[in-house]
Amino acid sequence: MKATLNQRRAGVLLHITSLPSRDLGRDAYQFIDFLKEAGVTIWQVLPLGITHEDGSPYQSLSAHAGNPALISAHSLVAEGWLDADDHCETCSNHSKFHRDCLLSKAFSGFSAKATAEEKASFLHFCETNHFWLDDFAMFMVLRQKFNNKSWNDWTDDFKNHNLAALNDVRFFLKTLLETIKFEQYVFFKQWSALKTYANERGILIFGDLPIFVSYDSADVWANRDVFKLTPEGNMSVVAGVPPDYFSETGQRWGNPHYDWDYLQSTNFTWWLQRMKTQTALFDIVRIDHFRGLESAWEIPENEPTAIKGEWVNAAGEALLTAIYTEFHDVLLIAEDLGIITPEVDALRAQFKLPGMKIMQFAFSGDADNPYLPENHEANSVVYTGTHDNDTTVGWAQKLTVEERVFVCKTLAIAENANIATALAKSVLASVANLAILPMQDILELDSENRMNTPGTTIGNWQWHFQWKQLSDEKLSWLARWIQRTNR
Repeated sequence: MKATLNQRRAGVLLHITSLPSRDLGRDAYQFIDFLKEAGVTIWQVLPLGITHEDGSPYQSLSAHAGNPALISAHSLVAEGWLDADDHCETCSNHSKFHRDCLLSKAFSGFSAKATAEEKASFLHFCETNHFWLDDFAMFMVLRQKFNNKSWNDWTDDFKNHNLAALNDVRFFLKTLLETIKFEQYVFFKQWSALKTYANERGILIFGDLPIFVSYDSADVWANRDVFKLTPEGNMSVVAGVPPDYFSETGQRWGNPHYDWDYLQSTNFTWWLQRMKTQTALFDIVRIDHFRGLESAWEIPENEPTAIKGEWVNAAGEALLTAIYTEFHDVLLIAEDLGIITPEVDALRAQFKLPGMKIMQFAFSGDADNPYLPENHEANSVVYTGTHDNDTTVGWAQKLTVEERVFVCKTLAIAENANIATALAKSVLASVANLAILPMQDILELDSENRMNTPGTTIGNWQWHFQWKQLSDEKLSWLARWIQRTNR
C-alpha cells in the first residue's frame, strides 16, 4: 500500500507494552484485526528501543535496536527454535532474566535446527545492519561485564575503545555477541511480519523518534564526536525544556546535545543512518520535540532542574534537507508542543510537516488558541491527549465547576454531558487529516490508567489493557463515528 497523509484518517495510540501480552505475538495481530473492523487506518506506537530501569521508551540503550522484551516466545516456538516446554526454573515468567534465558535457548535452537536459508537470512541481516549492530552488540556485552554501569564508568580501555581489549572480547565472548545480534534479528523479523500484516489490511504503522538519545547508549559510546562532550567523554550541558504546562521547574531530560558543526561536516551521516532504521520500522515517523531542530534548551550539567538554561540554535533546516534528499517518500510529523516560536513554525512549514493539536489544551479562553477545533488545519494531527497527558476521563474529572461549564459551552454540549465522549467526537470531526485517540479514551478509563506523567520517574509506562474492557458497544461507537466523520 502507498502511505499518504493527504486524506482523512483515524488512528489509535497504543504502545506494544500496553497490549495484554505486552509483546509482538497474537495480541498484536488481534489488535490489528480490531483496528480493521473499526475502520482505523493508523496504529501509533511509542519508540521501540531497549529501555533503562525507569522503563521510558524515550531513554533507550540504542537509537537502532529493538527491545528484545517485545519478542514473542510463542513465535519462536512456531519457528521451531524454542521448545514449547522450555522455561527457566529459577526465573519468574515476567522477569527480564527469564526472557534472556529463553532467547539464549532460542539461539541454541536456531544454531542447531535452522535451515541454510534461515542462517543466510540471519547473516544478511547482520551484514545489512553492521553500521550499528556490531557496536551495539559490543556495547551490550561490555555493559553486562560492568554490571550495567554507564559506559563512562567502565575501565579506560573499554570506555575508550582500546582495539586489543575489544578484540579479546570478540574472541572470548563470540557466542554472546552472536546471541545479541540474533535477538535483534528475531525482533526485526517479528516486527516486519506484524507490519506487513497491518499494511495488507490498510493500516499504517506510525512510529515515534525521540530527537535526543540517551547518554548511556551504544550511540554515544561509539560516536562521541556526534555529541557535545568533554575530552573525557562527560556531558557539559544536558537537554530538556524550560518550565511549561507539564512542570513548574521544566523537564531535565539529561540527554547529551548534538555537535551540529560536526554533524554538518559529515553530511549528517549518523542521522541518516538513524532514519534508515526508522523508515524500515514505520510508515510514518513523528519527530518528538521537533522544536529542538530549530533550537534546543541547554542546561548546565550540574543544574538539578531545567529552570536555568539557554536556547541554542540547531541545524534543522540542513538536516531535514539531507533527510528528504536521501529518503524521498519519508512521511514525517512534527511534535510541535510546548514553547513554539515563529522560527519553529517556519521550519515546519518549509517542509510541509503536519503539526499536532491537543484538545485537552484547547480551553484557555483565548479565541486564537491553536488547539480549538475552529483553528485546526488540514495538515495536522489532532488528539484528545497524548501519552504524556492524563486520560480524557481523568482530565475531565479534575476540572473545576467553572472550567467544566466553560468546556461544555465551548463544545456546545449540556453541562451534564459526557465530556470525554464529546472531546473524542470533536477530534474525529476535526478538519485535521489525521485524528488519533489513545486506547484509554476509547475504553473510557480514568487517571489510574495514565501512561506517563512528565517530570516523574516512578509508576510510568506500565499501563496495559485487557480484551474484556473492549465491549461491542465501544467498538461499534468507534466504527460509527469514524464512518460519520468520513475517516
